[in-house]
Amino acid sequence: MSFKPTDYLPYDFANRRHIGPSPKEMAEMLSTVGAADLDTLIDETVPKGIRQAAPLDFGKPKSERELLHHMRETAAKNKVLTSLIGMGYYGTVTPPAIQRNILENPAWYTAYTPYQPEIAQGRLEALLNYQTMVSDLTGLEIANASLLDEATACAEAMTMAQRIAKSKAKAFFIDENCHPQNISVMKTRAEPLGIEVIVGPADDLDPEAVFGAIFQYPGTYGHLRDFTPEMAALHGAQAVGIVSADIMALTLLKEPGAMGADIAVGSTQRFGVPVGYGGPHAAYMATHEKNARSMPGRIVGVSVDSHGNRAYRLSLQTREQHIRREKATSNVCTAQALLAVMAGFYAVFHGPEGLKAIAQRIHRKTVRLARGLEEKGFKVEPENFFDTFTVDVGPLQEAVMKSAVDEGINLRRVGSTKVGISLDERTRPETLKQVWRAFGITDRDPGVTAEYRMPDPLLRTSDYLTHPIFHMNRAETEMMRYMRRLSDRDLALDRAMIPLGSCTMKLNAAAEMMPISWGEFSLLHPYVPADQALGYREMIDDLSSKLCDITGYDDFSMQPNSGAQGEYAGLLTIAGYHRANGEGHRNVCLIPMSAHGTNPASAHMVGWKVVPVKSADNGDIDLDDFRAKAEKHAAELAGCMITYPSTHGVFEETVTEVCKIVHEHGGQVYIDGANMNAMVGLSRPGDLGGDVSHLNLHKTFCIPHGGGGPGMGPIGVKAHLVPHLPGDPVSGDGAVSAAPFGSPSLLPISWAYCLMMGGEGLTQATRVAILNANYVAKRLEGAYDVLYKGPTGRVAHECILDTRPFATSAHVTVDDIAKRLMDCGFHAPTMSWPVSGTLMIEPTESETKAELDRFCDAMLAIREEIAQIEKGEIDAENNPLKNAPHTMEDLVKEWDRPYSRETGCFPPGAFRVDKYWPPVNRVDNVWGDRNLTCTCPPMADYAEAAE
Repeated sequence: MSFKPTDYLPYDFANRRHIGPSPKEMAEMLSTVGAADLDTLIDETVPKGIRQAAPLDFGKPKSERELLHHMRETAAKNKVLTSLIGMGYYGTVTPPAIQRNILENPAWYTAYTPYQPEIAQGRLEALLNYQTMVSDLTGLEIANASLLDEATACAEAMTMAQRIAKSKAKAFFIDENCHPQNISVMKTRAEPLGIEVIVGPADDLDPEAVFGAIFQYPGTYGHLRDFTPEMAALHGAQAVGIVSADIMALTLLKEPGAMGADIAVGSTQRFGVPVGYGGPHAAYMATHEKNARSMPGRIVGVSVDSHGNRAYRLSLQTREQHIRREKATSNVCTAQALLAVMAGFYAVFHGPEGLKAIAQRIHRKTVRLARGLEEKGFKVEPENFFDTFTVDVGPLQEAVMKSAVDEGINLRRVGSTKVGISLDERTRPETLKQVWRAFGITDRDPGVTAEYRMPDPLLRTSDYLTHPIFHMNRAETEMMRYMRRLSDRDLALDRAMIPLGSCTMKLNAAAEMMPISWGEFSLLHPYVPADQALGYREMIDDLSSKLCDITGYDDFSMQPNSGAQGEYAGLLTIAGYHRANGEGHRNVCLIPMSAHGTNPASAHMVGWKVVPVKSADNGDIDLDDFRAKAEKHAAELAGCMITYPSTHGVFEETVTEVCKIVHEHGGQVYIDGANMNAMVGLSRPGDLGGDVSHLNLHKTFCIPHGGGGPGMGPIGVKAHLVPHLPGDPVSGDGAVSAAPFGSPSLLPISWAYCLMMGGEGLTQATRVAILNANYVAKRLEGAYDVLYKGPTGRVAHECILDTRPFATSAHVTVDDIAKRLMDCGFHAPTMSWPVSGTLMIEPTESETKAELDRFCDAMLAIREEIAQIEKGEIDAENNPLKNAPHTMEDLVKEWDRPYSRETGCFPPGAFRVDKYWPPVNRVDNVWGDRNLTCTCPPMADYAEAAE
């Protein structure tokens, strides 16, 4: 076939980037599902009564070149100065090897949370390194695999202290020297739980009056204090002591464990993670081993596989909020895995000597800066410090601050007469000169003096990072290969479809990811003057406007930095609205039994009582039960939490009636946005009766999952709730995160997605997501029962396969099927949720027909293996399903199984050439919990694994 030069061949690059099936493939798929065209399928799937009136229209979509040019123009509106503001945010140098091989590597950033450990051994080892690093530096035996940010980690530590303290006191003490955003978030978290917060100087602590206390180390203005006496006093009153510690300072200063602290928290941002206008950064938490089962978040542990080989897994409370619901200790669901991996590799890259050298350089420069100021008559406080001090400038504060900006430096305003200065890894000798010039000092040279101003009793005497992994040959060649070895052990989205229901593992396009590494976005401190962040403001305002158009809400808050945080923030907003109306007594929340486990946990955190609502046989909310409970609790009804489309993967036609019932009885409607990928461009939660929703930007709007975080959960609200949105963490009330916009350096990803797709492209993505789900459901129909469908027999963007009958007919569990899929080169769908013993599949719009067919072929072959067991043709215990997954070691060693090597290792769906080999056999979860080990095992194990 030939074309004339004048022929026009339209090709939609934007849609073909994110939308997997070609037009020809879509036609074939529509034929399979029995729909005349895509419009017909959507009409049969999405009830007409909930469809939005006007199509999305954001103007002409941008090409990649146009997008990147536009992004550069926007980024240029941010002014990148050297920020010495401190407050827990510091300049850091990301080693290029880590930036290129971790942060910018889809093998790391497209991975899912390691709930399937056999295909996540690389990430789990990297997170174990991180935990070991935190445990060593804090001097406490056990650490978790990260939390969202330092402020929320402080809040989690406060509520954990209440759980483990034997004191019966109801108050909690906060050292006034804590960073202001930490104090703000702790106050927000304490108020609905009835915790009295006492903020004051450490000397005013009354241990008998509190169940716990938290201290900042070093203090927000630089003060150094040994909190050993305070810890002893707290323990004498059966209360809990917490230290929020700068992890870089701990390389030189006495560790919290040596002071007697029960819990240590903080941020690992300055271990190679850019400031990013506030995030994302991995917060840490460490405690004594006896408190492990009360610790929130994920903990990586060491276990064994079915052959007795070492294997890593998530230990203890893995997704415990989905099991315990409102009785959960936390609603934490997303962590900051990708950023924790970066911080852990930063420690591996530098080793203990390198980290100590960095800290020493920071301190020496801080001392030189202070001496230069003191010699000119300025009063520097405190006398002893690590990297932070304040300078009393009296009425010259404004002039000094402005002069500093003129020099390219941001300082911190402290009260009305002082400025604060915090130095960091990026501080150069020229930086000292710039600061001195801001104070009118022009004749001072930085020099090379090595004076120290840390008190001897506070100098660290214990060793840390002694494990051989922190002493490996740090030649970049070796580092690069170590990172590659770990990534090769994982199955991420760069290898195969990850068909997780409700988790929406869709494409994270390269063009969308690129801007997050640009200095104009990555180097801004969250508290720079507003005129230095005009590019961020333009982006946030425009993205918020687009999200309002998409959802039908009137305003958005970007502050929640995870979906669970969004739930919590949304409910706090509703609670604030009720209080403002004189109805603060409303505290009952109706939640369907099928809801995300984080929903009841979040409701509990705002002090509400959860009233569960039954599901009907077809999976819908039982409307009669819902109405009866709304009427019963009308006087106390605060609201309801529903997910739309339902967690069962169906567009419930009664959703508007549910919202109406709640409003009639004085409540507000929270619509969980986890399934928004089935709604964009077709239906708006704000039009259905929703008052507030969170959006998972790490799902619908293309921020990558990063192996278990980062995430973003901004909330959209109707106009009447706008006054009650989260406030600024420093100057406002009701803050839920440490930074005003949560993790804003991720927002270029979602903004770029909207700009390149346009309204029509976003709508087409939703339509194809529904097509792909219906195609999978149709291809698997007959082999598996699809549990829930709409009135016309269609599913929404996901479908639930019932695998429960196989437990009786063939002794095959949902776990067996999940592990067998690994042999086929696939991550399992969501297991046993929302219905125990089932698989929930969400293929997303990003997957091509070929990949969908490969998955369906694998599932059909697994069903045939189950049938062979049912017929007695293969052994019920010694078969490919029970022995899955099969490793390369299984292939090459003596084979004594009643099926062939090819059957075991190369089932339908598996690639022959590019076969993914799980690095371990099935992991023994029970052994891991009984033998809890959450730090790096001996190095000999690494050598064995490399053989």
